[in-house]
Amino acid sequence: MSDGAALTGPDGAPRCPWALATPDYVTYHDEEWGRPVHGDDALFERLSLEAFQSGLSWITILRRRPGFRAAFARFEIASVAEFTDADRERLLADPGIIRNRAKIDATLANARVLAGWAPGDLDALIWSHAPDPAARPVPRTLAEVPAVTPESTALSKALKKRGLRFVGPTTAYALMQACGLVDDHVANCVARRR
Repeated sequence: MSDGAALTGPDGAPRCPWALATPDYVTYHDEEWGRPVHGDDALFERLSLEAFQSGLSWITILRRRPGFRAAFARFEIASVAEFTDADRERLLADPGIIRNRAKIDATLANARVLAGWAPGDLDALIWSHAPDPAARPVPRTLAEVPAVTPESTALSKALKKRGLRFVGPTTAYALMQACGLVDDHVANCVARRR
């Protein structure tokens, strides 16, 4: 039984324990999670997928990501903002995504809001909430990784104030982890930025 510290994978490299659950997780962990993501469309995708993940396992979303990208026009804000009621109905019937009405509606509404922002505004807003990495201790185990932080609470409030939905503090923190605003790879993990 793991205490949440880095575990040695089949290739001999130590990783966060959650990454060893499936080969899909190993790839995501090693190549994406915790690496800086910039660009409004790229961040809109991550924000949307984190919202869809709420209440579900991340592997469910990760395995359906190609379907989400196809269904939501590669998460291009300008394209999704133009989706019609017919598109909404198409999404609600699409077995390649999570067909949750509230989450679909929030994604469409968020795209419409973001379409009115200046280019780079979403990127700037999200990254303005990145904490000072020197002020954060390196987690030794998963138990030391928070679900919510003051920064994620502030980011959630800032996004909601600007009209975005399905962006609570836990979702905001998951976004911060996934997009590299914080590095929550545990100590000795091969993917940890030194």
